[in-house]
Amino acid sequence: MIGTSLAVVAAMGLAACGGGGEDSGASTTVRVTLANHVWTENIKAALPEFEKQSGLKVEITQLGEDQLSDQYNVKLNAGSSDLDVMMYRPLQEGKLFARNKYLADLSEKVKSAADWDFADFQAGPVEATTYEGKPMGVPIITEQEVLYYRKDLLAKAGLTAPPKTLDELRTAAAAVQASTPGVAGFVARTGKSPAVTQFSSFLYSFGGDFVDASGKAAVNSAAAKQAYAFYGGLIKDHGPANVSTDMSWPEAMAIFTQGKAAFYTEANSLYKNATDPTKSKVSETVGFAPFPAGPAGSKPYNIPSWALGINANSENQSNAWTFVEWATGKQQTLAQQKSGVPGARTSVWADPAGTSTYPKDLAEAIAASTQSGVGHDRPLVVKVAEAREIVGQPIVDAITGKDAAAAAETANAAFQKFLDAETR
Repeated sequence: MIGTSLAVVAAMGLAACGGGGEDSGASTTVRVTLANHVWTENIKAALPEFEKQSGLKVEITQLGEDQLSDQYNVKLNAGSSDLDVMMYRPLQEGKLFARNKYLADLSEKVKSAADWDFADFQAGPVEATTYEGKPMGVPIITEQEVLYYRKDLLAKAGLTAPPKTLDELRTAAAAVQASTPGVAGFVARTGKSPAVTQFSSFLYSFGGDFVDASGKAAVNSAAAKQAYAFYGGLIKDHGPANVSTDMSWPEAMAIFTQGKAAFYTEANSLYKNATDPTKSKVSETVGFAPFPAGPAGSKPYNIPSWALGINANSENQSNAWTFVEWATGKQQTLAQQKSGVPGARTSVWADPAGTSTYPKDLAEAIAASTQSGVGHDRPLVVKVAEAREIVGQPIVDAITGKDAAAAAETANAAFQKFLDAETR
């Protein structure tokens, strides 16, 4: 099915290279740099068919995340042309890469690939791979925040359904604690930086964001102050006893899977840690629900954790696009999703085959998230790590019982100073 179109596209790309321009040094070998991930393993397994039908040879470099970042820092800074296709993290380095003109503008390529269907990609992930109105990458792996919960503990507390609102979540957490002493009502990330991603859905659902429409710091808005107080208070009042303020997902997940908490908001991509009996003591009793609605509705993040981009200095961009078009097409995205890699295409979630390997309630929660989701789970800045430290401090302060509103004011002043410095 893909063979004819790929061969034609590849041939057209090669023919177009003869007159110079972006592909003046084009090669039939496409050099692709990928991260260690199950998505990568699936693509590698499918490569022989692609190479046979496209006439191209794919040369893959596969690296761990830290090694990948190191290589990009060296090669992209040097203007190297020996990278064609790059797997990158849109929310971690996307703005830096786009601002530094490391990524090729894909506007014309996505527009001309009618059968590939760019409109099929979800709005949130597309937002995260767009810079100044131009698509700079194609999202390949998505994550949404959902509610994990214990069905048995809800039943014991007399609750017939998972909470649909954040207020109901707080009430349900208290009810579980009352009916099952020694079990926390709620658990989530508490570390200053790691908690920012999961806190973001609370922030959006209260009607806030990290910056306002004019690009100014907004973590001291009324909505943000309410979100900080709610998230911190939920953990302080209904979280595990003596909870630390340095937990990332492995620690929070361990508390949930060891049967020590009733509710847990986390990325859907981690769900097998809770449902796999070799990893979870509560695998038979885990349920999933959409992120509970706040005053502004249910607005969980719906983000691309990884995307494919093309090196702006590549001399083989037409053939690089042929690979990207295939790897992100409907057929490959469906195959990836069936193997447990959540895709960014609307069509694969509408296809029963695309959700056949997921728990039914999880698939429904994800579908809801893709409709109302927000395309970022942290500030959209160049120096992401530094920004997370700033906006995450009020989370820690709220968990430890300090004044969340005052902490938000202090963080906002520091964040605005950070934003001013970054835009100079």
